[in-house]
Amino acid sequence: QVQLVESGGGLVQPGGSLRLSCAGAGGLIFEYYAISWFLQAPGKEREGLLCISMNGDGTTYADSVKGRFTISRDETKVSLQMNSLTPEGTDTYYCATCMLDYCSDVPGRMDLWGKGTLVTVSS
Repeated sequence: QVQLVESGGGLVQPGGSLRLSCAGAGGLIFEYYAISWFLQAPGKEREGLLCISMNGDGTTYADSVKGRFTISRDETKVSLQMNSLTPEGTDTYYCATCMLDYCSDVPGRMDLWGKGTLVTVSS
């Protein structure tokens, strides 16, 4: 069964940095798909943050992360570098794909989701 698997979440102090990764598993032809990162706070809908195309072109959707978060990819994973984290960034972060080389920040357009990784920003 094809899957996306996130890793890298954990506890970080305000102002700190964290790097999340998203990898394909179960035979997913990962390198052919655009990958988006979303976050979800408790009781809220998932919010699209950034996306990266098959060729490595990144798009930032959320104004709240511009200048602080960057997205990149190599042959095996997509990385989300998060800098200057604030307590408001305490959320579960998900990677997802619509199984095409098509970037979107709309959760309903995603066909495959990872299970998420929790980021806690606290002193």
